[in-house]
Amino acid sequence: MTAADLSRAGCPVPLAETEKVLLGHGSGGQLSAELLRDVVVPALGAAAAETVPEDAAVVCVDGLDLVVSTDAFVVSPLFFPGGDIGVLSVHGTVNDVAMMGATPLALAVAYVIEEGFPVADLRRVTASVGAAAAAAGVPVVTGDTKVVGRGAADGLFVTTTGLGRRLPGARVSAALARPGDAVLLSGPIGAHGTTILSTREALGFEADIASDTRPLHRLVAAMVAGTGQAIHVMRDPTRGGVASTLNEIAAAAGVGIEIDEAAVAVPAPVASACELLGLDPLHVANEGCLVAVVAPESAEALLATMRATPEGQDAVRLGSVVGEHPGRVVMRTLMGGRRIVDMLVGEQLPRIC
Repeated sequence: MTAADLSRAGCPVPLAETEKVLLGHGSGGQLSAELLRDVVVPALGAAAAETVPEDAAVVCVDGLDLVVSTDAFVVSPLFFPGGDIGVLSVHGTVNDVAMMGATPLALAVAYVIEEGFPVADLRRVTASVGAAAAAAGVPVVTGDTKVVGRGAADGLFVTTTGLGRRLPGARVSAALARPGDAVLLSGPIGAHGTTILSTREALGFEADIASDTRPLHRLVAAMVAGTGQAIHVMRDPTRGGVASTLNEIAAAAGVGIEIDEAAVAVPAPVASACELLGLDPLHVANEGCLVAVVAPESAEALLATMRATPEGQDAVRLGSVVGEHPGRVVMRTLMGGRRIVDMLVGEQLPRIC
């Protein structure tokens, strides 16, 4: 009896067990989006299906707009120039909360530790968590620790959850980008991803490159205090880089985005590393910059505000939102041409955060 015969007889035909989770499903690009769309979101009910994908969620409690975000960190190696998994876990979650126009208030931290993991390394990571949280002014208030057998984890995985309160006047969402809006970028790109790759593979670039990981909530607070209602979207371009972030915004809002290659700031050592490795800096992960989509009449004022802060001193106008080619990102090249900037496909740099 064929599969068609079984189908006509009303017998279910089991699917072949060929679908597997790939490293690319954690890239923050197209495969990540497909995993969420096809597997995760349908199982979570109508509320999840109707929600625009954001870095965090707004939960209204007794008139208070609270913001919550959770993130898992599996970076390899655990220690790298510019930071470690502990620093990264604090900064990453603080920034995700901030991207909703919120002030982070508290963090929860959970460890999954592999049996045999050196206690000295655990102390070092935990000291980094404490120092980063203290420097950001966001306390760790609760957490959890689990230990699994040898081979069941790769040393140490960290999960952080952040709670914040939305700032007055802040109303941001990827769906709010409008034709005519300006696209701003707070600083140079590509340092974090190239640092992780170079350190992991002992390529030698780490002598000149360090991760850009840092908290961005103070930059966000300054921007919102200046012209909060003019800010329509904020995102930190981590996994998948600036390219994936812009594509997500274009898709969520049903608009096109055009950027200028001349405005894309890539540090010289990062550019050299990307050229040698065949990487597009627009796809490389960042941990210390943000993309903002803002009303055009407020763009220059916001750039001035950003440039007055340590985190945004190199801010630039990257491009504009357009009504043409909805869902697409196009770059005007240095040669005067135009090329489509796609979301990252597959896994360019696995386990970078």
